[in-house]
Amino acid sequence: MPSAFRSCVPAACPAPLLRRGARWLLAALLAGAALVAGTLHAAPWDDDRMAIAAQLLGPAAVAALPALRPALVQAAEMQEEDRLRFVNDFFNRRIRFREDTVVWNQIDYWASPLETLARGEGDCEDFAIAKYFSLVAAGTPVSRLRLVYVRAQLGGGGPPQAHMVLAYHASPQADPLILDNLVPDVRPATRRPDLVPVFSFNGEGLWQGVGAERAGDPVARLSRWREVLGKARAEGF
Repeated sequence: MPSAFRSCVPAACPAPLLRRGARWLLAALLAGAALVAGTLHAAPWDDDRMAIAAQLLGPAAVAALPALRPALVQAAEMQEEDRLRFVNDFFNRRIRFREDTVVWNQIDYWASPLETLARGEGDCEDFAIAKYFSLVAAGTPVSRLRLVYVRAQLGGGGPPQAHMVLAYHASPQADPLILDNLVPDVRPATRRPDLVPVFSFNGEGLWQGVGAERAGDPVARLSRWREVLGKARAEGF
């Protein structure tokens, strides 16, 4: 695997779960206890849990809620493709692309949706993760969404770069639609020849490329995905 991908592809760089202080330890313990007890809120998202998580993160996260909550309500009322475009635009307009080394002082950190909104900046994984959880909260089935690691050929030329996008599959045979922070509009994958899939995953499975044959349990194999799932649940997603 080219060196450009070694620092970005989780399977190539296993790491223990990152801990971001007592606030996230407490939130993770609360989320884990609720999962074990089977008492997680039945609604697509939990307003109370979201408000508590925002308070733990600080004023910037609290300030983000008046935009996020109405956006989720509005998205939930839309037809699927309109919802994709709406959520894609929501995050692309609010988040500025910055590397993890600048935002988090780490080589590779996967932020939760509220963490990303609170910072107002993030890398490609953060865009894709925020869109994924927001679409699921708004009613899009998990089975139709996949986070996809790709090799992206950027406009300036040079070697392909590691990148992540979110793909929406209306059906297993359909041309997936790509939500990306590099290209503002949602396009079919056939109109994105600049992207070559490496592997994809969601809350239900892990796949080589975007194929149909599963390659394992993403929660077991991707430590950063396991961590961000816990954080998103603690945030009410």
